[in-house]
Amino acid sequence: MSVSPGGTEDARAFAAVLGERPVRAYPALLSTEAAAQAWAREGAPAGAVVVADYQVSPRGRSGRPLDLDPERHLGFSLVLRPELTPEREGWLYTVTTVGLARALDGDVGIRWPDVLVRGDRTVADVGVHAELGPARVDWAVATVLVEVDGRDRPSLLRDAVVSIELALEEPLERILDRQRTMCRTFGDDVRAMMIPMGPGGPRIEGVASDVKDDGSLVIATDAGGRVAVRPQHLGELQPRAG
Repeated sequence: MSVSPGGTEDARAFAAVLGERPVRAYPALLSTEAAAQAWAREGAPAGAVVVADYQVSPRGRSGRPLDLDPERHLGFSLVLRPELTPEREGWLYTVTTVGLARALDGDVGIRWPDVLVRGDRTVADVGVHAELGPARVDWAVATVLVEVDGRDRPSLLRDAVVSIELALEEPLERILDRQRTMCRTFGDDVRAMMIPMGPGGPRIEGVASDVKDDGSLVIATDAGGRVAVRPQHLGELQPRAG
């Protein structure tokens, strides 16, 4: 059943285009991520969507503030209930970015782990929160901020959530192949600042070379090692100077 607490035309259109999918559409909200997490804890099913015309404090990966322009962006959160072990929670970044990229027109690339680009321009940001049980991911919320770029907002929302869900169901190797094809981070000399961040915090430096089936980025270090960086443990990925 569709639920639309908001009274704006956009809110009603979002609910209408998603049909029987559970959706909560608002004219304004603190953040869709927070609302979707609360709904998931209450038992929201996989596929439930929270969307808002405007968000006061939208958040991406690891709580990173997002720059939302209501005139240019569509922001929403999608509840997922995947069959994943806790160690593979980072895979949700892979399926979300790959799925979202397929819903967008044109040559879209992925800047690991959470940014979609067209050329040098960012066209989408992604954040994933996973609630972990002892043996599996109990539920997760994928939060998306994507440029509308002239598209109809309701149909863009529908296409995005369907594409993300399809990516979650596709064979692992097929999704990995698509990410490797679209990833713009490979070959970059990078510095991964790990959580907790700070002057003495852990960091990994080297050349980004591959992705793994848990969503990790493999960095080839100067010492000849290969270190896997999980997206859920990453604070910031920077170009390495010098």
